[in-house]
Amino acid sequence: MGMRPHTSNGTQLTRDQIEENFADLHPPLTPAQAGVEASRCLYCYDAPCVKACPTSIDIPGFIHRIRTGNLEGSARTILSANIMGGTCGRACPTEVLCEEACVLNARGEEPVRIGALQRYAVEHLIAKGGDHPFKRAAPSGKKLAVIGAGPAGLSFAHRAAMLGHAVTVFDKKPKAGGLNEYGLAAYKMANDFAQAEVKFLLGIGGIAIEYGKELGHGLALDDLKKRFDAVFVGAGLAATNALGVPGEELSGVRDALDFIEEIRQARDKSAVRVGKNVIVIGGGNTAIDAAVQSKRLGAESVTLVYRRGENDMSATGWERDLARTNDVVLRQWSVPVKFEGNGAVEIATFARARMKGGKLEAAAGTFSLAADMVLKAIGQKLDPGALENLRLEKNKVWVDADYRTSVAGVYAGGDCISSGEDLTVQAVEDGKRAAHAADAYVRSA
Repeated sequence: MGMRPHTSNGTQLTRDQIEENFADLHPPLTPAQAGVEASRCLYCYDAPCVKACPTSIDIPGFIHRIRTGNLEGSARTILSANIMGGTCGRACPTEVLCEEACVLNARGEEPVRIGALQRYAVEHLIAKGGDHPFKRAAPSGKKLAVIGAGPAGLSFAHRAAMLGHAVTVFDKKPKAGGLNEYGLAAYKMANDFAQAEVKFLLGIGGIAIEYGKELGHGLALDDLKKRFDAVFVGAGLAATNALGVPGEELSGVRDALDFIEEIRQARDKSAVRVGKNVIVIGGGNTAIDAAVQSKRLGAESVTLVYRRGENDMSATGWERDLARTNDVVLRQWSVPVKFEGNGAVEIATFARARMKGGKLEAAAGTFSLAADMVLKAIGQKLDPGALENLRLEKNKVWVDADYRTSVAGVYAGGDCISSGEDLTVQAVEDGKRAAHAADAYVRSA
């Protein structure tokens, strides 16, 4: 989890150093390591790890197949439940899901490295190439539209294609993958894995993707309803929350996801500008990704500032440890008050905060930090403008237990609905289940 030291000038790293800093965070298991790790599984009956997985992967089953040398069978077991099991093996917070539920924890032992084993099996299958592991059902004659080529939309598209439907996916970006392609730290998705996974997923056939198409900008829900037998909305959260403090408009104050996207899409990461003194505001995994990558690009100091205490952060303990290992300073109980500078940010001022009566309030005193880059990682929100007549609830798209929206024939899933954690693995499950619901709907029409 460490990082190469700075060069002598303190702020600039060489291209080779930066390339090394953005190499695979967790090198894949070797066959010998995978065999040893698989042998540690107790193959529990009614395994708690399966219950902890939002997609209900048969974890003991896929690990047993690794142990017996059946890697392709292991991968099929994983992918039948989670078609994006490769990304989830790399970036899913397994430490608070399946691995936290592993019974070895209760014995005082390290849990089975389920995520690493999952990645090992799936990446073997993808690298092998050849025929797609799942076959399409007989053509249904039905056409389904998908808005958004992120994890939810691609999961829906793959399962709908497998059920025999023709699927067209519309996405505003030039590449598919959603946050897997644009919003995760580069060292988690090394070697262009997101695109390899998309190519593999599309290998089932029956899925077309139209890029540069955005709901509300030349693409209307009512029009899609007329052209297709059912529609799935997996548009994610397109609008960014604002801090609402003076100086937010200064140059150098930007959204963390935009910064992460710039790094992910840069062919030469040494060309990405990073500040000397970087402040990241937020408490989630996106904030950690932005902070650690700033440091690995050569920032001299990086401070992650959060309004509450560390135990309130949505970033996992593992992610917080990663930040500290990369010399990121974590400051809690601090709320941004203003940013100052002559056209560009130079100083960030924070008020101290505390909890009183269950509410966050300002405490005595403020402090200021030097800052030539401020990255906002305070969450995103739904852009309701293009959703037309869909019912919203708590600023998310309302769906019932079968992912049906308030409009007949329109389904939704992923971050734009409230279905649990905002994680890739949950979005995949949403898309998968919604596809089965849409399948029943179009076949009964």
